[in-house]
Amino acid sequence: MAAKSRKVVVMGYFGVGKSAVTAQFVQGEFPGSYNATVMHSNYRKTIKVRGQEFDLEILDTAGQYESSNLDPHYGLGVDGYIFVYGINSIVSFNTCKAINDKVLNLWGTASVPLVLVGNKSDLAAAHRQVSRDEAETLAGQWGCEFVECSAKDNQNVDTVFMKLLDQMEKARPSAPSSGKQSGGCSLM
Repeated sequence: MAAKSRKVVVMGYFGVGKSAVTAQFVQGEFPGSYNATVMHSNYRKTIKVRGQEFDLEILDTAGQYESSNLDPHYGLGVDGYIFVYGINSIVSFNTCKAINDKVLNLWGTASVPLVLVGNKSDLAAAHRQVSRDEAETLAGQWGCEFVECSAKDNQNVDTVFMKLLDQMEKARPSAPSSGKQSGGCSLM
């Protein structure tokens, strides 16, 4: 059986660890220093889930502000999204809310396959600004999965991508593909 191609976009506020989560998943390593993503970076990884291979194209974006415009390319052929915030930054959590509104506008639907991710779970409790309950409530409102992870310690990073794959597959029609998926996005 041929690998199924899926395109994923990783989005969130500046410095929350989008690139660290992506690099940990794709390369199995945590970048030792912070280098801001200027535009975006592309990654690829083929994984096997329940006997099916998936060829993931992962677009790691530069940090977004609540008021920034969303690049229309972040909706072209996209199958799912990962919204990352830092558990130590309420601003980054609120930015995810703004990004969600923009993505829904881009797709023209009420929901998209996505996973809300609270990164930096390795930080001491004293640094936490976003409670797990608050994030779980938001994910419930959006009808999506929620995962807390640590890119630094490689905790739950694979879970983020597995949950997104499940969401993407549930959103696809069960009939043979005609080259388009629901939500107006096309396959790669």
